[in-house]
Amino acid sequence: MATSARSRKAPGPWTGVFPAITTQMHKDGSLDIEGTARHAEVLIKSGISGLVFLGSLGENQAMTADEKRLVMAEMVKAVNGRIPVVAGVAETSTAEAVRFAKDCEKAGTDGFMLMPAMNYKTPDPDETLLHFRTVAKSTGLPIMIYNNPISYGNDITPEMFAKLADVKNFVALKESSGNTRRITDLHNTIGGRYAIFTGVDDLALESAVLGIDGWVAGTGIAFPEQNQYLWELMQAGEWQKAVEIYRWFTPLLHLDVHVKFVQYIKLCVQECGLGTEWVRAPRTILKGAERKAVLKVIHDGIANAPKVPKRK
Repeated sequence: MATSARSRKAPGPWTGVFPAITTQMHKDGSLDIEGTARHAEVLIKSGISGLVFLGSLGENQAMTADEKRLVMAEMVKAVNGRIPVVAGVAETSTAEAVRFAKDCEKAGTDGFMLMPAMNYKTPDPDETLLHFRTVAKSTGLPIMIYNNPISYGNDITPEMFAKLADVKNFVALKESSGNTRRITDLHNTIGGRYAIFTGVDDLALESAVLGIDGWVAGTGIAFPEQNQYLWELMQAGEWQKAVEIYRWFTPLLHLDVHVKFVQYIKLCVQECGLGTEWVRAPRTILKGAERKAVLKVIHDGIANAPKVPKRK
Protein backbone atom coordinates (compact mmCIF):
# COMPACT_ATOMS: atom_id res chain seq x y z
CA MET A 1 0.00 0.00 0.00
CA ALA A 2 1.27 3.46 -0.87
CA THR A 3 2.20 5.67 2.06
CA SER A 4 2.40 9.43 2.20
CA ALA A 5 5.74 11.23 2.20
CA ARG A 6 4.41 13.52 4.90
CA SER A 7 4.81 12.02 8.34
CA ARG A 8 3.76 15.08 10.32
CA LYS A 9 1.33 17.95 10.19
CA ALA A 10 3.15 20.92 8.75
CA PRO A 11 3.51 23.93 11.05
CA GLY A 12 2.33 27.34 9.99
CA PRO A 13 -0.06 28.42 7.26
CA TRP A 14 1.89 27.44 4.14
CA THR A 15 2.09 24.05 2.41
CA GLY A 16 1.86 22.80 -1.16
CA VAL A 17 3.08 24.28 -4.44
CA PHE A 18 4.03 27.97 -4.32
CA PRO A 19 5.37 28.65 -7.82
CA ALA A 20 7.91 31.41 -8.31
CA ILE A 21 6.29 33.27 -11.19
CA THR A 22 8.19 35.34 -13.75
CA THR A 23 7.58 39.04 -14.07
CA GLN A 24 6.39 39.47 -17.63
CA MET A 25 8.07 42.21 -19.67
CA HIS A 26 7.47 43.98 -22.96
CA LYS A 27 10.17 43.85 -25.64
CA ASP A 28 11.57 47.19 -24.44
CA GLY A 29 12.01 45.82 -20.90
CA SER A 30 9.05 47.65 -19.39
CA LEU A 31 6.71 45.81 -17.05
CA ASP A 32 3.82 43.82 -18.50
CA ILE A 33 1.47 43.83 -15.52
CA GLU A 34 -1.45 42.42 -17.51
CA GLY A 35 0.67 39.56 -18.84
CA THR A 36 1.87 38.68 -15.35
CA ALA A 37 -1.72 38.69 -14.08
CA ARG A 38 -2.86 36.43 -16.93
CA HIS A 39 -0.15 33.91 -16.11
CA ALA A 40 -1.02 34.06 -12.42
CA GLU A 41 -4.62 33.21 -13.30
CA VAL A 42 -3.57 30.06 -15.18
CA LEU A 43 -1.43 28.98 -12.24
CA ILE A 44 -4.23 29.54 -9.73
CA LYS A 45 -6.59 27.40 -11.81
CA SER A 46 -4.06 24.54 -11.76
CA GLY A 47 -4.60 24.11 -8.00
CA ILE A 48 -1.53 25.75 -6.51
CA SER A 49 -1.49 26.81 -2.86
CA GLY A 50 0.32 30.16 -3.12
CA LEU A 51 2.27 32.41 -5.50
CA VAL A 52 5.72 33.92 -5.04
CA PHE A 53 6.26 37.18 -6.93
CA LEU A 54 9.60 38.95 -7.29
CA GLY A 55 11.78 35.98 -6.47
CA SER A 56 15.01 35.37 -8.36
CA LEU A 57 12.96 34.08 -11.29
CA GLY A 58 10.87 37.25 -11.06
CA GLU A 59 13.93 39.42 -11.81
CA ASN A 60 13.64 41.20 -8.47
CA GLN A 61 17.11 42.71 -8.57
CA ALA A 62 16.62 44.19 -12.05
CA MET A 63 13.70 46.37 -10.95
CA THR A 64 13.47 49.76 -9.33
CA ALA A 65 11.96 50.12 -5.89
CA ASP A 66 8.84 51.75 -7.32
CA GLU A 67 8.39 49.00 -9.90
CA LYS A 68 8.56 46.28 -7.27
CA ARG A 69 5.93 48.00 -5.17
CA LEU A 70 3.73 48.43 -8.25
CA VAL A 71 4.00 44.72 -9.14
CA MET A 72 3.00 43.65 -5.65
CA ALA A 73 0.07 46.08 -5.39
CA GLU A 74 -1.29 44.98 -8.77
CA MET A 75 -0.83 41.27 -8.11
CA VAL A 76 -2.65 41.56 -4.77
CA LYS A 77 -5.58 42.94 -6.75
CA ALA A 78 -5.34 40.26 -9.44
CA VAL A 79 -5.20 37.31 -7.03
CA ASN A 80 -7.94 38.87 -4.90
CA GLY A 81 -7.45 36.77 -1.79
CA ARG A 82 -7.84 33.37 -3.44
CA ILE A 83 -4.38 32.13 -2.39
CA PRO A 84 -1.48 33.71 -0.47
CA VAL A 85 0.48 36.35 -2.37
CA VAL A 86 4.13 36.17 -1.30
CA ALA A 87 6.68 38.87 -2.10
CA GLY A 88 10.35 38.10 -2.54
CA VAL A 89 12.49 40.37 -0.38
CA ALA A 90 15.94 40.66 -1.97
CA GLU A 91 17.22 44.08 -1.01
CA THR A 92 20.86 45.04 -0.68
CA SER A 93 20.53 46.33 2.88
CA THR A 94 18.55 45.44 5.95
CA ALA A 95 16.99 48.90 6.09
CA GLU A 96 15.71 48.62 2.52
CA ALA A 97 14.36 45.13 3.21
CA VAL A 98 12.44 46.51 6.20
CA ARG A 99 11.01 49.36 4.13
CA PHE A 100 9.96 47.01 1.35
CA ALA A 101 8.30 44.58 3.75
CA LYS A 102 6.34 47.38 5.42
CA ASP A 103 5.19 48.78 2.08
CA CYS A 104 4.13 45.37 0.80
CA GLU A 105 2.19 44.69 3.99
CA LYS A 106 0.31 47.97 3.50
CA ALA A 107 -0.46 46.93 -0.09
CA GLY A 108 -2.07 43.70 1.08
CA THR A 109 0.68 41.16 0.53
CA ASP A 110 0.12 37.98 2.55
CA GLY A 111 3.75 37.21 3.41
CA PHE A 112 7.36 37.18 2.30
CA MET A 113 10.13 35.00 0.96
CA LEU A 114 13.15 36.58 2.64
CA MET A 115 16.65 36.35 1.19
CA PRO A 116 19.91 37.43 2.81
CA ALA A 117 21.06 40.95 2.02
CA MET A 118 22.08 40.81 -1.63
CA ASN A 119 25.69 41.56 -2.69
CA TYR A 120 27.07 40.91 0.80
CA LYS A 121 28.53 37.44 1.13
CA THR A 122 29.25 37.58 4.82
CA PRO A 123 31.32 34.86 6.50
CA ASP A 124 29.69 35.75 9.82
CA PRO A 125 26.45 33.82 10.55
CA ASP A 126 25.47 36.35 13.21
CA GLU A 127 25.19 39.07 10.55
CA THR A 128 22.87 36.92 8.47
CA LEU A 129 20.76 36.07 11.50
CA LEU A 130 20.53 39.74 12.50
CA HIS A 131 19.29 40.63 9.01
CA PHE A 132 16.53 38.03 9.22
CA ARG A 133 15.51 38.97 12.76
CA THR A 134 15.38 42.69 11.98
CA VAL A 135 13.17 42.22 8.93
CA ALA A 136 10.89 39.85 10.85
CA LYS A 137 10.38 42.45 13.59
CA SER A 138 9.12 44.94 11.02
CA THR A 139 6.08 42.87 10.07
CA GLY A 140 3.57 40.50 11.58
CA LEU A 141 3.17 38.59 8.32
CA PRO A 142 4.46 35.03 7.82
CA ILE A 143 7.93 34.64 6.30
CA MET A 144 9.67 31.90 4.37
CA ILE A 145 13.46 32.08 4.74
CA TYR A 146 15.27 31.37 1.49
CA ASN A 147 18.54 29.42 1.65
CA ASN A 148 20.47 29.41 -1.63
CA PRO A 149 24.20 29.42 -0.87
CA ILE A 150 25.09 28.58 -4.47
CA SER A 151 23.61 31.83 -5.77
CA TYR A 152 23.89 34.17 -2.80
CA GLY A 153 26.98 33.05 -0.91
CA ASN A 154 25.29 32.81 2.49
CA ASP A 155 24.54 29.31 3.75
CA ILE A 156 21.78 29.14 6.34
CA THR A 157 22.57 25.88 8.07
CA PRO A 158 20.14 23.73 10.08
CA GLU A 159 21.83 25.04 13.23
CA MET A 160 21.14 28.63 12.14
CA PHE A 161 17.50 27.78 11.48
CA ALA A 162 17.34 26.37 15.01
CA LYS A 163 18.59 29.70 16.37
CA LEU A 164 15.80 31.51 14.53
CA ALA A 165 13.08 29.21 15.88
CA ASP A 166 11.98 31.73 18.51
CA VAL A 167 10.83 34.17 15.81
CA LYS A 168 7.15 33.31 15.49
CA ASN A 169 6.51 34.66 12.01
CA PHE A 170 9.25 32.53 10.47
CA VAL A 171 6.89 29.80 9.33
CA ALA A 172 8.72 28.13 6.44
CA LEU A 173 12.10 27.67 4.83
CA LYS A 174 13.07 27.20 1.20
CA GLU A 175 15.97 24.79 0.95
CA SER A 176 17.99 25.34 -2.24
CA SER A 177 21.48 24.23 -1.27
CA GLY A 178 21.30 21.41 -3.83
CA ASN A 179 22.19 18.94 -1.09
CA THR A 180 19.29 16.62 -0.29
CA ARG A 181 21.07 15.55 2.91
CA ARG A 182 19.91 18.89 4.27
CA ILE A 183 16.28 17.74 4.30
CA THR A 184 17.03 15.03 6.85
CA ASP A 185 19.41 17.29 8.77
CA LEU A 186 16.66 19.89 9.02
CA HIS A 187 14.16 17.33 10.29
CA ASN A 188 16.65 16.13 12.88
CA THR A 189 17.70 19.62 13.96
CA ILE A 190 14.53 21.72 13.94
CA GLY A 191 12.03 18.96 14.74
CA GLY A 192 9.09 20.20 12.65
CA ARG A 193 9.41 23.86 13.65
CA TYR A 194 9.13 25.11 10.06
CA ALA A 195 7.35 23.98 6.91
CA ILE A 196 10.13 22.74 4.63
CA PHE A 197 9.93 23.71 0.96
CA THR A 198 12.29 22.55 -1.75
CA GLY A 199 13.49 25.20 -4.17
CA VAL A 200 15.44 22.98 -6.57
CA ASP A 201 13.19 21.67 -9.32
CA ASP A 202 15.26 18.66 -10.32
CA LEU A 203 15.50 17.46 -6.73
CA ALA A 204 11.77 17.70 -6.04
CA LEU A 205 11.02 13.98 -5.96
CA GLU A 206 14.15 13.13 -4.01
CA SER A 207 13.25 15.81 -1.48
CA ALA A 208 9.65 14.61 -1.27
CA VAL A 209 10.81 11.10 -0.38
CA LEU A 210 12.67 12.59 2.58
CA GLY A 211 9.66 14.65 3.67
CA ILE A 212 8.83 18.18 2.56
CA ASP A 213 5.76 20.34 3.00
CA GLY A 214 5.98 22.45 -0.13
CA TRP A 215 7.69 23.23 -3.41
CA VAL A 216 8.66 26.65 -4.73
CA ALA A 217 8.47 25.52 -8.34
CA GLY A 218 10.24 27.13 -11.29
CA THR A 219 9.84 25.31 -14.60
CA GLY A 220 6.42 24.13 -13.45
CA ILE A 221 5.01 27.58 -14.19
CA ALA A 222 5.12 26.54 -17.87
CA PHE A 223 3.50 23.13 -17.19
CA PRO A 224 1.26 23.93 -14.21
CA GLU A 225 -1.13 20.99 -14.53
CA GLN A 226 1.63 18.39 -14.72
CA ASN A 227 3.58 20.12 -11.95
CA GLN A 228 0.59 20.13 -9.61
CA TYR A 229 -0.26 16.51 -10.44
CA LEU A 230 3.31 15.44 -9.70
CA TRP A 231 3.14 17.19 -6.32
CA GLU A 232 -0.13 15.50 -5.46
CA LEU A 233 1.24 12.08 -6.44
CA MET A 234 4.30 12.60 -4.25
CA GLN A 235 2.25 13.71 -1.29
CA ALA A 236 -0.03 10.69 -1.70
CA GLY A 237 2.95 8.33 -1.81
CA GLU A 238 2.07 7.20 -5.33
CA TRP A 239 5.74 6.83 -6.10
CA GLN A 240 5.63 4.76 -9.29
CA LYS A 241 3.24 7.19 -10.97
CA ALA A 242 5.31 10.09 -9.67
CA VAL A 243 8.51 8.61 -11.08
CA GLU A 244 6.93 8.26 -14.52
CA ILE A 245 5.95 11.95 -14.56
CA TYR A 246 9.31 12.96 -13.08
CA ARG A 247 11.32 11.18 -15.77
CA TRP A 248 9.43 13.06 -18.45
CA PHE A 249 9.76 16.32 -16.51
CA THR A 250 13.41 16.15 -15.48
CA PRO A 251 15.03 17.51 -18.68
CA LEU A 252 12.73 20.51 -18.30
CA LEU A 253 13.40 20.79 -14.58
CA HIS A 254 17.13 20.99 -15.32
CA LEU A 255 16.40 24.39 -16.88
CA ASP A 256 15.82 25.72 -13.36
CA VAL A 257 19.38 25.16 -12.19
CA HIS A 258 21.37 26.94 -14.91
CA VAL A 259 22.79 30.43 -14.44
CA LYS A 260 20.44 31.56 -17.25
CA PHE A 261 17.41 29.96 -15.60
CA VAL A 262 15.38 33.16 -16.03
CA GLN A 263 15.88 33.16 -19.80
CA TYR A 264 15.38 29.40 -20.03
CA ILE A 265 12.14 29.36 -18.08
CA LYS A 266 10.76 32.49 -19.73
CA LEU A 267 11.38 30.84 -23.10
CA CYS A 268 9.61 27.74 -21.81
CA VAL A 269 6.65 29.87 -20.69
CA GLN A 270 6.51 31.47 -24.13
CA GLU A 271 6.62 28.19 -26.03
CA CYS A 272 3.78 26.89 -23.86
CA GLY A 273 1.68 29.93 -24.75
CA LEU A 274 1.62 31.44 -21.28
CA GLY A 275 3.75 34.55 -21.75
CA THR A 276 6.78 35.97 -23.52
CA GLU A 277 10.52 35.50 -23.23
CA TRP A 278 11.44 39.16 -22.87
CA VAL A 279 13.86 39.86 -20.03
CA ARG A 280 15.43 42.96 -18.59
CA ALA A 281 19.07 43.92 -19.17
CA PRO A 282 21.70 42.91 -18.34
CA ARG A 283 19.97 39.66 -19.29
CA THR A 284 19.34 39.09 -22.98
CA ILE A 285 17.20 36.51 -24.76
CA LEU A 286 18.84 33.32 -25.93
CA LYS A 287 20.53 33.11 -29.30
CA GLY A 288 22.33 30.67 -31.57
CA ALA A 289 23.23 27.14 -30.56
CA GLU A 290 22.20 27.69 -26.94
CA ARG A 291 18.72 28.77 -27.97
CA LYS A 292 18.39 25.82 -30.32
CA ALA A 293 19.42 23.36 -27.60
CA VAL A 294 17.02 24.79 -25.02
CA LEU A 295 14.17 24.89 -27.54
CA LYS A 296 14.73 21.20 -28.29
CA VAL A 297 14.33 20.34 -24.60
CA ILE A 298 11.19 22.45 -24.41
CA HIS A 299 9.61 21.17 -27.62
CA ASP A 300 10.39 17.55 -26.72
CA GLY A 301 8.73 18.16 -23.37
CA ILE A 302 5.65 19.68 -24.97
CA ALA A 303 5.37 16.85 -27.50
CA ASN A 304 5.61 14.16 -24.83
CA ALA A 305 3.71 15.90 -22.04
CA PRO A 306 1.60 13.38 -20.13
CA LYS A 307 -2.12 13.89 -19.83
CA VAL A 308 -3.21 14.42 -16.26
CA PRO A 309 -6.64 14.06 -14.65
CA LYS A 310 -8.96 17.01 -15.02
CA ARG A 311 -9.39 19.04 -11.85
CA LYS A 312 -12.87 19.03 -10.37
